[in-house]
Amino acid sequence: MTIDEVLAQGTPPIVAILRGIQTHEAVAIATALVEAGVRLIEVPFNSPDPVGSIAAMAAALGTQAAIGGGTVTSPELAEQLAGTGGTFMVSPNTDPAVISRSKALGMDVLPGFLTPTEAFAAVAAGARDLKLFPGSALGSGYVKAVREVLPPSVRVWAVGGVGPANMAEFLGAGAFGFGIGSSLYRPGYDAAHVKANALALVEAWERTHG
Repeated sequence: MTIDEVLAQGTPPIVAILRGIQTHEAVAIATALVEAGVRLIEVPFNSPDPVGSIAAMAAALGTQAAIGGGTVTSPELAEQLAGTGGTFMVSPNTDPAVISRSKALGMDVLPGFLTPTEAFAAVAAGARDLKLFPGSALGSGYVKAVREVLPPSVRVWAVGGVGPANMAEFLGAGAFGFGIGSSLYRPGYDAAHVKANALALVEAWERTHG
């Protein structure tokens, strides 16, 4: 599934970042996320076996969730990601070559940016979804300032230090969605632990939408 296909079903715009996940636990963790209502799932490429983990998740849950890869820093990694069945690419930086190659391979793109210059470079390369990192270090005021100069069609996803306690603040500033990492999953968390964390995030999202 694509990001928009998942969102069209009413799923919160929350990307679960599963940094460090092991292939043997990938499907169980992803299933717990889907059951909790988090259906955008990213495995960073600096995890132990990202290709194996993404492929396993895509095969098991590709009709229920969008499965993607993160820390994609080269066109070659984008090609590996596409080969696993992943449907979206997340990068820590703005690299037009990675963005254009990922789009050519049919994937959604969510490149990272910090400054307005990087944001506009990503948009010029074809990105509509942008990952602001680190979100908490810059604060919701920065999100608001950047959001005011970006085209209305661009969606800003705040990543880093965002959780149930400050989700409403960032949404009020103009953030569209979130990438959630260590407050959702850390190596060693079992499926039940991850599901409980995911439910708390979904409940926080639902409170903001009354």
